[in-house]
Amino acid sequence: MKTLLPILSLIGLLACQEMPSQKVISNSPTLIQSDTLDLLIKKSNLEGSVLIFDTQKNQYISNNHNWTLKKHLPASTFKIPNSIIGLEIGIISDKNYVFEWDGEEKMFEAWEQDLTLKKAFQYSCVPCYRGLARKIGLSKMKTYVQKLNFGTMVFDAATLDLFWLEGKSRISQLEQIDFLQRFYNRKLPIQKNTFDVMKKVMLMEENNSYKLSGKTGWSIQNGNNNGWFVGYLETENNLYFFATNIEPNNDFDMKYFPKSRKEITLKSFQKLGFISTSE
Repeated sequence: MKTLLPILSLIGLLACQEMPSQKVISNSPTLIQSDTLDLLIKKSNLEGSVLIFDTQKNQYISNNHNWTLKKHLPASTFKIPNSIIGLEIGIISDKNYVFEWDGEEKMFEAWEQDLTLKKAFQYSCVPCYRGLARKIGLSKMKTYVQKLNFGTMVFDAATLDLFWLEGKSRISQLEQIDFLQRFYNRKLPIQKNTFDVMKKVMLMEENNSYKLSGKTGWSIQNGNNNGWFVGYLETENNLYFFATNIEPNNDFDMKYFPKSRKEITLKSFQKLGFISTSE
């Protein structure tokens, strides 16, 4: 239960906003409601929440803390634990492992080639990771998902290779950050080599100001689009974990949705002064 303390503490803090007399755990993170982020989301014709955890200040910042408790399909953010499991049981040998293209036409041209682990992760190659899930198998997938404590994943033999994109699997923004913190702080029950490989795989950007690591996700269920961007931002003086979950308004131009998840997150860091607007 210790790994859930940040989540339980935040739920308690939210409850205390309704019931001032309730006692709060002394080391609970503080909650910051950001009007700046709220305006950013609304101006972008989006709904949802950007959740940032400032490790230095032990502080959660969001435009909508109630949204951060909602649970959604993990979509391709599950490629993080899926990769970890593949490494742990030896299906993926190392960072140079190659997902071989079967020669068949795919949804995206970028998937129609042999892809290294990092490229398959970055291109969010659904066929690659569906195949990986089948190789892992039902029993080992259930064992490792439970060990990693990644949200509430619901699947059986029939849904083994698609449960993160459809069905009843769910995870909240707070649970995403809890998982990422345990990963980053090496609190997950995984080998050192697995951690080292995944750190390299998840790295997206590196410049003089920061290092950005993470994974996007996109699910469509009952006609509703839901987008993720989760990860961590390392600056010279601080470490931030983040989980962005957004949905488009009716008048949103969907051609911009794929890039909006990362874009709104970086804009949030800029608006809060955590990174330079020049980056």
